[in-house]
This record gives sequence, C-alpha cells and structure tokens, in this order.
Amino acid sequence: MHVLRKPYLLYLGDAVLKSDCKTAFGLRDWCREDVLGEWSHPDGRVTLDLPRMSPREAAANGAGSIVIGVAPTGGQLPERWQDDLEAALEAGLDAVSGLHTRLGSFPRLRAAAALRGVQLIDVRHPTREYPVASGRKRSGKRVLTVGTDCALGKKYTALALTRALQVLGVSATFRATGQTGILIAGSGIAMDALVADFVAGAAEILSPDNQADHWDVIEGQGSLYHPAYAAVTLGLLHGSQPDAIVLCHDPRRTTIEEYPDYPIPPLAIVIDGYLRAGALTNRAIRCVGISINSSELPEADWRAYRVGLERELSLPVCDPLRGDVAPLARALRGI
Repeated sequence: MHVLRKPYLLYLGDAVLKSDCKTAFGLRDWCREDVLGEWSHPDGRVTLDLPRMSPREAAANGAGSIVIGVAPTGGQLPERWQDDLEAALEAGLDAVSGLHTRLGSFPRLRAAAALRGVQLIDVRHPTREYPVASGRKRSGKRVLTVGTDCALGKKYTALALTRALQVLGVSATFRATGQTGILIAGSGIAMDALVADFVAGAAEILSPDNQADHWDVIEGQGSLYHPAYAAVTLGLLHGSQPDAIVLCHDPRRTTIEEYPDYPIPPLAIVIDGYLRAGALTNRAIRCVGISINSSELPEADWRAYRVGLERELSLPVCDPLRGDVAPLARALRGI
C-alpha cells in the first residue's frame, strides 16, 4: 500500500486549463492542512491561489513530497517537466505521480532520486503483490460508495461521509481506491491497476480488522452496470464486505457514459443488484441512502427530484454539494 510523505508541494506543470488540474484542486479542497504551496513550469497559467514556493523553499518549510497535480492528455509525463521534478528530488522531496507513465522510467529522475535517497512514487501502480481474498469476516464496520456509472461522485461522497461521521463523534476512516483519493488520504490502493484475481484480496487489506464501532468509508470504483469496468466494482464489493452501501447517481444520465447502448436501470433495480452481489460476503448488507450529483438541475427541480426519489425508495437522498450528507451519516450510526 502506498504511504506518502506529507505535507505536499503541488506541481501544476505548464497547464493552462483548470480542468486539467482536478487532482491539485481536489488536494487543496480536501486536505488543505497537508498542502504547503504550489509550483509550476514558467509556461503554466493555472493557480490554486496558494503560496508559490520553489522545491527548495518547500523543503526548507518541511514539505515531504512534490505531487504532480495535473492529468495531461494520455496520462504521459511531458519531457519539459523533468527539470522541475529533478530540482525537487535534489531538494530532498519525494516525487509523487498518478499518471500512467512511471516516474522511474526516466533515467535522470531515477538517478536524482537514488543520489538524494528519496522516492519516486507512482500511486497508480502497485508496489507489492496482493493475496487472493480469504472471505474472512473482519471486525469493525464498512460502508462502500457504489454507482450507476463511473465519474459521478463516489469519491466525493465517501470523503463527505467520512467528515459527517466524524462530526457526529463516530470513528471513521476514508479508504482510498483511486489515485486522487490516495493523494488526499496519503495512503490507499489503486484498484483499477490490479490483476482481477487479487482485487478482492487487496480490498480486504485496505479495510482490515478494526474496533467494533469504527467505520471504514471505502471509495467506490466503476459500476456493476458498466460493460467495461464492472469487474473492478465486483471485486471491490466482495473484498470490502460492506455492511452498507450508498448509491451515487447523476440524474442527467440515462445510459452509461460513452456506451449509449447500455441504459441505466431504475435505481431500485440497481440497488437490488448491488445487494444481491454483496450478499456473497456479507449477508447483512443494506443500502442506507442515495447521493445525487444534481449539478445540472435548477434548485426547484432538485428539490422536487429529491422528494420524489425519497418517496419512491424510502431512503434519504442527498447531494454533498447542496447541503450535506448528515442523513446518511445518521443512518450509518444507527447500524
């Protein structure tokens, strides 16, 4: 499991679009106390409105890592960024990346890291082998965010739910399963980079035995209804052994994004599918509520949609960006 040295210096490369810097903005918004400042290539145009620090200045102020906060097209590391990353390594910082390209594939970065005794960390790639799942029931409680599709708020919901539980005085830990979540949490496993046979085993390791009243809030991946990514969803579901799930949905979508021949079933059918699949490793699994990405709905339409969905499903319905997820946290506290 990746464990990262904090605090971070966020690197924005030469990005000109904020949309390319979602990782950096996510870190700023969700773990601001772990972020010292930002740094960029001279051609960069994006700012996080954080203190601008060179790698050497950041190291002098206690930074542990420089984190690439940009997701360039194709997930490749541009050659022109290497000067900045090499300077960070020479200053004593670990270099952390969520890109497809491995930092260790660049000889100059590998040499600089070895000379200074620091790490090149590719959070998308596993650093160890994981076992086949045991199926053993673990102590503690677990909730998994699941979805009708990809990229509609599973990570955001899990982060918001972790905070809401903690506000209620409930012991809770966010468990990251994707590269951005790992950077926010400082640890985790990128499930979509594992061989399928070992996804459930990795999920068991990610959410180990804990105190009886402790909740692990596990970030979901993919969707059980996705023609390409259902495999990682199912392995994560089985290995997590969740006591509860929260279903995440974007009401604008009627079909799987980029797969127009695959309609999204009614939410009641989706919930039933998740509960049937999850019952293999936890027969007591239940759905405690719905998290909606309502960003494209006018306020009046959102209120009407929420009321109708709550009446239809007899479950609390929340949008983390429109209010909070306290009703979901209260439902978990009652388990």
